Amino acid sequence: MLKDITLGQYFPGNSLLHKLDPRLKLLLAVFYIVLIFLAKSAPAYILIFLFTVLIIAVSRISFGVVLRSLKPLIFVLIFTTLINVFWSNGTTVLWQLGPFAVTEEGIIRAVTMALRIVLLMASTSVILMYTTSPIALTDGIERLLSPLAKIKIPVHTFAMMMTMALRFIPTLLEETQKIINAQKARGADFDSGNVIDKAKALIPVLIPLLISQFRRAEELATAMECRCYRGGGNRTRMTVLRFALRDLFVALVVIALLAGIILLNIYFPPLLA
Repeated sequence: MLKDITLGQYFPGNSLLHKLDPRLKLLLAVFYIVLIFLAKSAPAYILIFLFTVLIIAVSRISFGVVLRSLKPLIFVLIFTTLINVFWSNGTTVLWQLGPFAVTEEGIIRAVTMALRIVLLMASTSVILMYTTSPIALTDGIERLLSPLAKIKIPVHTFAMMMTMALRFIPTLLEETQKIINAQKARGADFDSGNVIDKAKALIPVLIPLLISQFRRAEELATAMECRCYRGGGNRTRMTVLRFALRDLFVALVVIALLAGIILLNIYFPPLLA
């Protein structure tokens, strides 16, 4: 399961999404989340789904990588689906057993909620994580939040901390898997027993993992001090962010997508009243 978590990974490339300004990609990710929740009718959901597939195709990221990143969400999807199917109010009852009733509205709500989660995870991962380097992401966050620096908010520190946390997620997962494999080679059993036994079996993994992460943080701080890192004050950048025509083109496409979703919601009945 750990190898299926791709959050924080960056896949170098030369696609259109890779070349977009990181500030625009941050805004597009937020805007796209809003679009997903704006969709009300079936054609609007289909349009969002097709556009998400187009984003993945344009990014040249393997569909297998995106699908593999969704595997850790299986439990969340199942839990959300069951909650919406059995505990949603509706008038069209399809099946009932005691206090539990499956309604047509509940099934529609469960499907739309699961689809929203999948589209949200897939689109934001491709737009932000997979096609944006940690350095570019840091610069984009810092530039977008730069007005807050006038009221003494440490914008650069916040952006650096956020990006470093995302950057080291793959490293943390890789080190966790190495410790688990080492413990298994020593005879540790992580699969048998009940939930409490499995939790106790993770103790030999958590302790060395915490120690290694504290050591890594200390090494990183020492390396930054040796390179005379002083935060955002008077800091220069090797690459200056500038909007290009491709950024304007993508922004216009997303605005057209918004207009299309609004029109589809107007001319087609909503899935749920």
